[in-house]
Amino acid sequence: MSNAAPASGIDLAELDPETRPQDDLYRHVNGRWIDRTEIPGDKARYGSFAVLAENAEAAVRDIITHTDAPAPGSGAHTEADKVAALYASFMDTARADELGAAPIAADLGRVRAVASIDELTALVADLERQGLGGFFGMFIDNDPGNPDRYIVFVMQSGIGLPDESYYREEQFEEIRGQYRAHIERMLGLAGVANAERVAELAYGLEQRIAATHWDKVASRDIQKMYNLRTFAELQELTPELGWSAYLTAMGAPESAFAEVVAAQPDALAGIASLLVESELEAWRAWLTWAVVRGSAALLSQEISRANFDFYGTALTGAPEQRDRWRRGVSFVEGAMGEAVGRLYVERHFDENSKGAMDELVGHLIEAYRDSITSLAWMSPETRERALEKLDKFTPKIGYPVKWRDYSALAADAGDLFGNSRRVAEYEFAREFAKMGKPIDRDEWFMTPQTVNAYYNPGFNEIVFPAAILQPPFFDATWDAATNFGAIGAVIGHEIGHGFDDQGSRYDGDGKLVDWWSEEDRAAFEKLTGALISQYNELSPEGADGQTVNGELTIGENIGDLSGLEIAWKAYLRSLAGAESPVIDGLTGAERFFLAWSQAWQQKSRPEETKRLLSIDPHSPNEFRCNQIVKNLKAFHEAFATVPGDALWMDEAERVSIW
Repeated sequence: MSNAAPASGIDLAELDPETRPQDDLYRHVNGRWIDRTEIPGDKARYGSFAVLAENAEAAVRDIITHTDAPAPGSGAHTEADKVAALYASFMDTARADELGAAPIAADLGRVRAVASIDELTALVADLERQGLGGFFGMFIDNDPGNPDRYIVFVMQSGIGLPDESYYREEQFEEIRGQYRAHIERMLGLAGVANAERVAELAYGLEQRIAATHWDKVASRDIQKMYNLRTFAELQELTPELGWSAYLTAMGAPESAFAEVVAAQPDALAGIASLLVESELEAWRAWLTWAVVRGSAALLSQEISRANFDFYGTALTGAPEQRDRWRRGVSFVEGAMGEAVGRLYVERHFDENSKGAMDELVGHLIEAYRDSITSLAWMSPETRERALEKLDKFTPKIGYPVKWRDYSALAADAGDLFGNSRRVAEYEFAREFAKMGKPIDRDEWFMTPQTVNAYYNPGFNEIVFPAAILQPPFFDATWDAATNFGAIGAVIGHEIGHGFDDQGSRYDGDGKLVDWWSEEDRAAFEKLTGALISQYNELSPEGADGQTVNGELTIGENIGDLSGLEIAWKAYLRSLAGAESPVIDGLTGAERFFLAWSQAWQQKSRPEETKRLLSIDPHSPNEFRCNQIVKNLKAFHEAFATVPGDALWMDEAERVSIW
């Protein structure tokens, strides 16, 4: 260990003296970067997360290309060979252009031949096993009501725009027109006859499907979403769909559906109600479009680029498609992410980071314990259950303790489309193999090279992949204040999800159970309601007055608020009574909040800003920084704010939950 003095972790030259932190902490720290930075042409937004993600992409490309791909058709046997073969198949643009839309010609022919709803159902099921979206979304997770068993979740699905609101809200009228034109253009490129008519039918059916969907706010309410149904009850809910035949065609065991979670029952019923003979022509058009849309990235460069023109440029504002090699990396990571991750960890992860993170997590857990113990609004009985849940948190740091087995996956360097289908079938089989087996609590749901973190309520775990454990989030040479303000707040945020409006409905064993008294829940919701009101008033730059949806973002806002507040308490706790040092002229409190701000550095295109306001449960980054600190007494003390400062908030209006 070095005895050198810790670095502040704050680049003083980056701070904008023209913007006072008391008025705009976000631009005081990030303003100079924002002013000089152009968003790369292939990005809809760009900032700290994107920079680290680009670095991880480059590292992964080096890993992937370290092994020469086997010759096309010769087979790939080792994991390294399979990774190389997958990447080589994606990078073979000459082959992709030669084939054009030929890889999907057979599937389009099967769609044209569909003569009944039963035949449609069988074909949708078969294609779903091969990776295309079906009538409904399906996934397997542990059961919120019985977290020691796996269960199938059945969700609303079936649309090509980001959300049901895109089909009805006035602000998306132009996007709807572009989408209809896009469908027709793509069908034409794929060689579909009567593309205009097919596009009209496909879009019309999507509109009717979207009209059955729940909105984003309702769809994040776990109590509304947790609807157990037996197989017979699922069939009764959706009588137009023959589930036994559907599952047989899909290759899924009917026993796995003995009991399911029907997440949005009336939406599932509404979608199924459209499975009638009078809609058959529309369903053929819908499935034709689903085949083209779901395969576009795997076809010719012309088709792939046309798909990007809508889903990239029109929806997010990004003018340039990502480099082919970056898309190739994404393809490989989606297929064999942990195989790549194991090599990424060997080459790029400092094992000392695990020890430092363990220590930080320990401080955050204890700070939450101290805070929960002294909450004025919580009764002793509920407090006891909250502390019990806190004691059962499981942190996972860096990478899994056991790696995924890809031996059953076949890859061919000369067959991109086939590789995609094989990957989908491998994942399908892997997921359904879980049914009836004990819960694998060692499983990770992000790869180590992912720049992110998550809380999993069913496992009551917080997970921090290796790639996020670097600046601007973490550096072992930094002073503690900076690390606590950055990665410490991220840790606190993820723990905070265990106590947000949804996570707080699970107990320490990951079971969805009401462990709150009515009075305590009412007190909690009074606080969260005040936070919702704060965010409902906010409109970010580039949004043309569109505001944040406080109800949609409340879970993440609770995570941000609790995470930063508890990270500050954890930092003070780590000092053990010692005086915080002044480094580079900055106090510990100043370094803490400046580190928080620099972690949220980002620029966003107006199209992307509006899209995210409609569908993203996270608030815009400027508010994740500024609105949170307005609520913290420690921020006001650190920067001596006074009434009249833009970030001043009267003490009576500040919200503190955990």
